[in-house]
Amino acid sequence: MPTQISTPQPLEAGTLRVVPIGGLGEIGRNMTVYEYEGKLLVVDAGVLFPEEHQPGVDLILPDFAPIRDRLDDVLGVVLTHGHEDHIGAVPYLLKLKGDIPLIGSTLTLALVEAKLKEHRIKPYTLVVQEDQTEQLGPFHLEFVAVNHSIPDALAVAITTPAGRVLHTGDFKMDQLPLDDRITDLRAFARLGEQGVDLFLPDSTNADVPGFTAPERDIGPVLENIIARARKKVVVASFSSHVHRVQQVLDAAAAANRKVAFMGRSMIRNMTIAAELGYLRVPDDVLIDTKKAKNVPDDQIVYMSTGSQGEPMAVLARMANLEHQIEIGEGDTVILASSLIPGNENAVYRVIDGLTKLGAKVVHKGNAKVHVSGHASAGELLYCYNILRPKNVLPVHGEHRHLYASADLAIQTGVPPRNVILGQDGIVVDLKDGEVRVAGQLDIGYVYVDGSTVGEITDADLKDRRVLAEEGFISIFCAVDFTTGQCVVGPEIQSRGFAEDESVFDDVRPQIAKALAEAAANGTRDQHAFTQVVRRTVGRWVNSKHRRRPMIVPVVIEA
Repeated sequence: MPTQISTPQPLEAGTLRVVPIGGLGEIGRNMTVYEYEGKLLVVDAGVLFPEEHQPGVDLILPDFAPIRDRLDDVLGVVLTHGHEDHIGAVPYLLKLKGDIPLIGSTLTLALVEAKLKEHRIKPYTLVVQEDQTEQLGPFHLEFVAVNHSIPDALAVAITTPAGRVLHTGDFKMDQLPLDDRITDLRAFARLGEQGVDLFLPDSTNADVPGFTAPERDIGPVLENIIARARKKVVVASFSSHVHRVQQVLDAAAAANRKVAFMGRSMIRNMTIAAELGYLRVPDDVLIDTKKAKNVPDDQIVYMSTGSQGEPMAVLARMANLEHQIEIGEGDTVILASSLIPGNENAVYRVIDGLTKLGAKVVHKGNAKVHVSGHASAGELLYCYNILRPKNVLPVHGEHRHLYASADLAIQTGVPPRNVILGQDGIVVDLKDGEVRVAGQLDIGYVYVDGSTVGEITDADLKDRRVLAEEGFISIFCAVDFTTGQCVVGPEIQSRGFAEDESVFDDVRPQIAKALAEAAANGTRDQHAFTQVVRRTVGRWVNSKHRRRPMIVPVVIEA
């Protein structure tokens, strides 16, 4: 990993600069900026979902700082597919400049436009499809069909006089896809013959041996589970996983059950997919949620969001008995998705809650109810051998995934010096088929917290964690600044630390003594007295209780 690299120098003429500002070292926030002759092209703009150590955060955005002052130079945003980790940040980018063109497939743009409508943004869009080419300023774009867990995914080949880059987006090589649309290896081979100077592959499953199982394997399993279920069935999945929803619809139809969509994003996305023909809804299967309550339990399937344990999603509310649909003995819940790293604890809490209510919970750990949407090591080896790229910059993955992808590239003959391992903000320059690391930008997290964007800092999150884990102690003193005597107080209150306030009887004399000693040593400043109180209580709490609560002293002059 590059460290302590200086700020990149101005871009040399005839050089393509590539800056991934999200998606390296994490599963999410995918966004890469390409620059040539003063013009910028952005590929994807996704979000990262918060982990437990980021309390209160709704979403995490890419850091737009590298392009914030250059939005007039952005010729367009290419969106490889419609998953949140690739399109979720588009509304926040367009709030900075609303007329940046969006380029993507029919389904991808339809999902983005629905999202933007909620933000009251009407975008400029260009619909593209596989085998299509477009010229965007100095960038020649060629779109290639790739198979993923959502229809209409595209890779993009970006050609400039500096060289050719292939950016896969998310992909796998399912040879029997549900929509009969395979990853176009013939186009990959042709690009390989023409020469790929820099390859940016999806590395999420690079550390998984072999090949990703086909989606078709899931259908019979779902059919069997739903057919054997005694009461109601709830299937939780990503709200954009059209293929999985299709399989649930087909399985429900085979079992003579109705299906009701639950969750705003699920309803929105599946309505769009059905209207555009990507989702085939069997006759008389789909039913409105309000009417579903009148259907007998053994004749209904609820298709919901919440497969990642999100606290406000449908499934978590069901587990907490906070939803209109009640889970009980004999019900079946299917988690038809993989675990995003960092969500494991939240998911297992939901599974435990549902199990406690009497439900049979089926998930990837005990049944084949999900397959990944990403290429495993065997598929990536095929791609490396077909493309024979001169240089490789693994993207889309945590660091172990990036290292595994780099190792595969080296095994297939890419010289180690031509494999770039980086982190968000790495600056890579390409010219005449040669790449070099030109710098490292300081890229941070941008937190969406309610209606605020970017106002919450890591320090704020640390305070929230302290409050949640260690509690809060406030101390009030009115002090004679001349003598240090406490005229009023110390009055101590706490939350989440101790129920019995008498626990502070030991420290009150220590506070009074410390203030008097400070005054005797010449302290007359309010801030200095406040720090004396903070240090005194902090030492006492740490030595006596082995805790580190948030300590808020208030000292006023008597």
